[in-house]
Amino acid sequence: MPARIGLICRKIRHAHSSPETHRDTMWHARMPDLARGACVATDARMDSRSPSIVTPTRSLVIPSSSLSSAALADDTPGSIFFIGTATVLIRYRGFTILTDPNFLHRGDTVHLGYGLRSQRRTEPAIGFEELPDVDLVLLSHMHEDHFDRLVEKRLDRRMPIVSTPHSTLVLKRKGFLSTHALSTWDRFEVRKGASRMTITAMPAKHGPSVVSSLLPPVMGSMLELDRGDGTTFRLYVSGDTMIHEQLREVPKRYPDIDLALLHLGGTRVLGILVTMDAKEGLEALRLIDPKEAIPIHYDDYTVFKSPLSDFQEAVEAAGLSSRVTYMERGDTHQFGAITAADTVRHMVELDRPPSSGPQPTSSR
Repeated sequence: MPARIGLICRKIRHAHSSPETHRDTMWHARMPDLARGACVATDARMDSRSPSIVTPTRSLVIPSSSLSSAALADDTPGSIFFIGTATVLIRYRGFTILTDPNFLHRGDTVHLGYGLRSQRRTEPAIGFEELPDVDLVLLSHMHEDHFDRLVEKRLDRRMPIVSTPHSTLVLKRKGFLSTHALSTWDRFEVRKGASRMTITAMPAKHGPSVVSSLLPPVMGSMLELDRGDGTTFRLYVSGDTMIHEQLREVPKRYPDIDLALLHLGGTRVLGILVTMDAKEGLEALRLIDPKEAIPIHYDDYTVFKSPLSDFQEAVEAAGLSSRVTYMERGDTHQFGAITAADTVRHMVELDRPPSSGPQPTSSR
């Protein structure tokens, strides 16, 4: 069947491709939504078998000329700035990471494929033009409420983007030059001066099997941020996923997760749940078992049907309120400063007595 679909796609592209320089844009614009989705998904699977077409890069070095000694200080906390939807700025030890960039405004409409649309209810905390210098974009999947047309138009084509093989294929066709494809459990190392970070693609499934094949492939992410003392801070980003069997592998491989960003919202497409609602969000909190969790992606679009208040009530009833931090758009949350307790615990793990000198303290 994939071979037959691939043949059909090639014929459709050939029929709608003139001149050659407009090949991708013309066939993509003229094909019906259903055929377009099938062709892009099939191309991504074919390209994953063809290194000459898509070659995942396993490391990236970012220029470090702007790094300050303060940014590398062990006791300097990282921060998460919540912009809206699943868009956050993660800053830690000189890195600035932008997730799922969505900067459309209240009343704007996003196209979700197959003729489906949704209207934005909220304003992003900042405009695209107010972004600081960003080192890379971490993209969970290719839906317009995660990578919108404004971002597509204005984002620097040289910006490194880490995402799924499907998303990176689409982005390459749109002219982006530094795409890095990760399949589930693939690892990707990023270096900036003395700072190190590893991004690992986590399993994610955008809805039940009956609809997941019609939706773009999704990945979650595990960010392991080098704390500069021999330990790492683990930050999990769920992506738009439901609870599914492969997700249960995450806490087995990563039993000590410091912070989790959970995509909620209870998104429904044609009445079918395709992102976690309050019930599944609570199950994810218990399953992933982070020291702290922050819900995001919860009220920005009309397809989001499970309000954040439902999750708050479920968390409170389960006695887990102390594990969850709630953020409004525009809020900043600090994390990851190395405390005296952290230092002592690490030295005990190394079977080494702590120094009698002063210990770093948290600025939180």
